[in-house]
Amino acid sequence: MCAAVALNMAAADISSPDGNLLLNVDVNAQGEPYYNLSYKGKPVIVDSKLGLVAKEAKFKDNFKILSTDTASFNETWHPVWGEYQDIVNHFNQLTVNLQNTDGLLMNVCFRVFNDGMGFRYEFPLQDKANYLAVLDEISEFNFPADHTLFAIPGDYDTDEYLFTEARISEMPEAMKKYAGRHSESQRTKDLEKTIQTPMLAKTDDGLYINIHEAALIGFPAIQLDINPETYGMKTHLTPDKLGVRGYIQLPFNTPWRTIIVSDDAREILASQLILNLNEPSKIEDTSWIKPMKFIGVWWEMFTGREKTWAYSDDYRAKPGVTDYTKLKPNGRHPANTENVKKYIDFAADHGIDAVLVEGWNEGWEDWASYRKNRQFLFDKHYPDFDLPYLRDYAKEKGVKLVMHHETAANAQDYERQLDRAFQFMKDNNYDAVKTGYVGAIIPRSEHHTSQGMVDHAQYVIEKAADYEIMIDSHEAPRPTGLIRTYPNWLAQESARGGEFESMGGNPPSHTAILPFTRLKGGPMDYTPGLFQLDLSYYNEGKTGKAMSTLARQLALYLTMPSPMQMAADLPENYQRFPDAFTFIEEVPVEWKDSKYLEAEPARYITVARQDKNSDDWFVGAITDDNARDAVIDFSFLEPGVSYEATIYADAPNAHYLDNQQAYIITKKKVNNKTKLKQHLAPGGGAAIKVSPIRK
Repeated sequence: MCAAVALNMAAADISSPDGNLLLNVDVNAQGEPYYNLSYKGKPVIVDSKLGLVAKEAKFKDNFKILSTDTASFNETWHPVWGEYQDIVNHFNQLTVNLQNTDGLLMNVCFRVFNDGMGFRYEFPLQDKANYLAVLDEISEFNFPADHTLFAIPGDYDTDEYLFTEARISEMPEAMKKYAGRHSESQRTKDLEKTIQTPMLAKTDDGLYINIHEAALIGFPAIQLDINPETYGMKTHLTPDKLGVRGYIQLPFNTPWRTIIVSDDAREILASQLILNLNEPSKIEDTSWIKPMKFIGVWWEMFTGREKTWAYSDDYRAKPGVTDYTKLKPNGRHPANTENVKKYIDFAADHGIDAVLVEGWNEGWEDWASYRKNRQFLFDKHYPDFDLPYLRDYAKEKGVKLVMHHETAANAQDYERQLDRAFQFMKDNNYDAVKTGYVGAIIPRSEHHTSQGMVDHAQYVIEKAADYEIMIDSHEAPRPTGLIRTYPNWLAQESARGGEFESMGGNPPSHTAILPFTRLKGGPMDYTPGLFQLDLSYYNEGKTGKAMSTLARQLALYLTMPSPMQMAADLPENYQRFPDAFTFIEEVPVEWKDSKYLEAEPARYITVARQDKNSDDWFVGAITDDNARDAVIDFSFLEPGVSYEATIYADAPNAHYLDNQQAYIITKKKVNNKTKLKQHLAPGGGAAIKVSPIRK
């Protein structure tokens, strides 16, 4: 808790260390706490209320300010992995200590950084009402004008949507296109006015504002309810299916509500504010945490080859059979020994760290049936997957195997099996796992982003740390910077990823808005690296294209950074384009420094990153469906040193719809005075390796 110092103040204000942000806090005539925020004299958030409502007590009005406390903090810390080797954590802090006429105590702690602010509620022990069933959070984010928003619907159970770009006043109408897609318990509610965080707003006078949360522990995830008439937003906590938003025991601190703001879009991408609002690592010895590139038995199940995660089709004819040796193999199961060996060989030949195998374990037959209370076993492999042999073969080749734990959203059963599953992994030389929660959550009273699943995610990551296991979680609550506290949480999905290139596609603007929104909470397992972009290549009956050029797929390794990065395509497709695959072989997953060179939300991003383990730099540039010329200013290079730039770019006639695989590779000598104009095709991109020339 932030210490209280009696100053007998009726109102309080505090600025950022550089003075550009000014925060004001007060209570109105009804005793309702509120705040406002300005940036370089421009209003960012106008008067917005604060508070919380529980069944047992209302922390919302009749308050007075008892005291305030201010403090400053400045440190540089070193993440285990990430975009930067050094992160500056510099803020001014204001804590407002409140008491209402019922004697209830509530403190609101604000931290104001140069790139934004965060605030949280701190509830000390009370004379009464220390066990609270939370019904509502009052926190508002009221804008002064009808800004442009980039947002997705406030669905409690999935975030796999494309972003909508619309004015605040237009957003509810724009969201109606998603009517009926929400989970069953949400469809009768007015969710056209609810959006998810992270959300980005852009003002007409050039401010960029990201709203999200940090350090989501022991509380439900937030959405935002839009008031299209007043341009206001209010926190909407994900409830359980009983309608209760959260259950807390005092003393308790809520997660931080975050506002990142700048008049430079590049600074939104560079902001580490959400990480800074999380606690330092709880893992003392992090030497076992190893970022990686991996390939996987995965994409061939999406490409129209009629492959399946399940071993047999006999399960309906023989219900209840638990001995899989008595079931007839379907011949379409790619998680088999010989096929996995090919992936291991390819990884070993090309310096890829690991191989993910999906569909290796018992339970995939009828796995999505919500009638079942147990779908998967996490220590039982199918008869055609010789785990001991593959374990030893991979080790001999210097390749790791990545475990896959699809739970079919049965979190309850997964917790029962977790110790056995993780011990099984350690016994068989696995130290990383991709988890999945497709479907309706079990226990059936929970949503994917309600408090129960937030608690489950923390339980899994802490248990994984006990076993020295790294996690890549899919269909989990959206990340909130907890990768700082638990650096074994290498990546998450929690957005519409690359798999949707086989299901209608992701427009080029999608990966140009994700870094401004979803990625502010932490890295994404987006699964880039597709080279065969026309899906009819696999099957005459399969239609559709990945909406990208091949060069853009390379650039995504820079613009969508992750310490657990997949090369998503099939090995045989990489073998068809060996010169382009060289970039995937060489691009790192750990960085010493990052420089955002150009950026505009949903339009384009150009970024340069320095390898953590060498003097090489790598540059990635992407654009939306419009061609553009990226201007790459190499002033970040060391003065007086010459470099060779190997440029993987769109060919002059490339296009993301009809000439996707047209690329060229050139070399150019550059130094810190070079400014390179690099053409990007519609839906295209460029990837560049920059190495010092050694004399």
